[in-house]
Amino acid sequence: MSAGTFVRLKLRLMVNGMRGRPSRVALFVLGAVMAGFFAIAGYALFAIPGVAGDERVAGLMLQLGGAALVVGWLLLPLIFFGVDESLDPARFALFPLRRRTLITGLFAAALAGLPALSTLAATAGMVNTVADLGGALAAMVQLVGILGGLLVCVAVSRAVTSAFATALRSRRSRDLAVVLFAVLAALLGPLQLALLAGAERADWNAFAVLADVLGWTPLAAPYAMGMDVVEGRLWAVPLRLLIVAATIAGLLRWWGATLESAMVGTEGGRRAGSNEEITSPTGLLLGRRLPRTRFGALVARESRYWWRETRRRAALITFTVAGLFLPLSLTVSGGPAGPMTVFVGAIAAIALANQFGYEGSAYAANLTAGVPGRVEIHSRATAHALFVLPLLLLVAVVVGAVSARPERIAGDLGLLLATYGVGLGFVLPMSVRAAYPLPESTSPFAVSSGGGMAKGLLTIAVMIGTLVATAPLQILAYTLGGVWLWIGLPAGAAFGCAGYLIGSAVAADWLDRRSPELLAAVTAS
Repeated sequence: MSAGTFVRLKLRLMVNGMRGRPSRVALFVLGAVMAGFFAIAGYALFAIPGVAGDERVAGLMLQLGGAALVVGWLLLPLIFFGVDESLDPARFALFPLRRRTLITGLFAAALAGLPALSTLAATAGMVNTVADLGGALAAMVQLVGILGGLLVCVAVSRAVTSAFATALRSRRSRDLAVVLFAVLAALLGPLQLALLAGAERADWNAFAVLADVLGWTPLAAPYAMGMDVVEGRLWAVPLRLLIVAATIAGLLRWWGATLESAMVGTEGGRRAGSNEEITSPTGLLLGRRLPRTRFGALVARESRYWWRETRRRAALITFTVAGLFLPLSLTVSGGPAGPMTVFVGAIAAIALANQFGYEGSAYAANLTAGVPGRVEIHSRATAHALFVLPLLLLVAVVVGAVSARPERIAGDLGLLLATYGVGLGFVLPMSVRAAYPLPESTSPFAVSSGGGMAKGLLTIAVMIGTLVATAPLQILAYTLGGVWLWIGLPAGAAFGCAGYLIGSAVAADWLDRRSPELLAAVTAS
């Protein structure tokens, strides 16, 4: 089976998945438009240094911009968009395919997508710049570089998401997954601090040193080859090619190692038939205190799902790392962490944007049992809050301690509660009206064709809506000064509760009126 067979299979599945589904067609068209906009903007940005004829700016732009692209491919699928698994590796488990054939085919299929094509078109502006500065030979070398860079981007995205998904299948290894993802996020710290320092002091030498260092790493090595020819460093081209080739080979080998467990669905944790009892922290804390009602039963079920189901656990881990890393990175760099804590509060609610999609056709059980919309919405939000509220408190305490301003902990916690409550007010109605199916895949980051765009749009809409809705409270917090330290926590909690009650009431009413349509929307075709 050749790589072209996998590409044709993916394209056919994409077309069949959109047939008779106008919403998926609309998402695909919107994704194509956004990909085209990114491609045009990226091409223009990377082509500017060549038009200006400035070799120094060109070197900075190509290496720093290339590194940013690779980092984006590394983190965005984990946090926002997921990865398109129209070709689920588990479906090939019974086929007599060699690992090399399967990896090559899936890799080729991953390249045949809008993100890869858009990235290639955007980086083509680098070829234009190098051609203006160094002629045809430099342009040919840079063309090889952007092709290698694209392979690195796709390979790192697939390898990291596959490895992280494999770790999350095992409850015993989830702590290791948290550490790995935290280390991955921490790698951005030095880069961010260097960029902030360079921007504040306009120290171009600092930018040049950073670009030169990145140029000898897999992040920017493929994008620096053309400028080596322009500046007469022909000896550096084969070395950078070696770095790129070794990186791609290592990433594909890593991906192949985790892909086998994805195909057979192994967890690497508890053995089949084991009588080991696994309890969630919510079960340990609540014990038998939940009411013996439908609400209590649903809260207990949802809390266990959040602790055990891989997609939901991935969302909690992602929020934990991002919630701590983003404010701390600003605090360490000397910036105000308050606005970022507000941003973290908005992120906390995003995990419920497609809460019914986690279950798919299993939601039919609740529909058959006649669970009222109000009970359904409140129970799901309560179970999510059991995990998120302690994390919000941890974020406020850690940021206050690191910034040496413990007096602001209560006020920052109030802002976090306000943005979380208002975020739920936006998310809950969206989860009813904008639900989409998730593929039957063991990967917590897998999305169907068009699902990545839906996930990204929901995320952006919730974050913008939440930040705008809480803007008056944010302004009040920073104008009252010391007074906010006393009233911030109750005011923020009240504001968040009001936003949640309004949004949950709308969501419950919509759920009562369109539960069958919701079930059809989240059922995979």
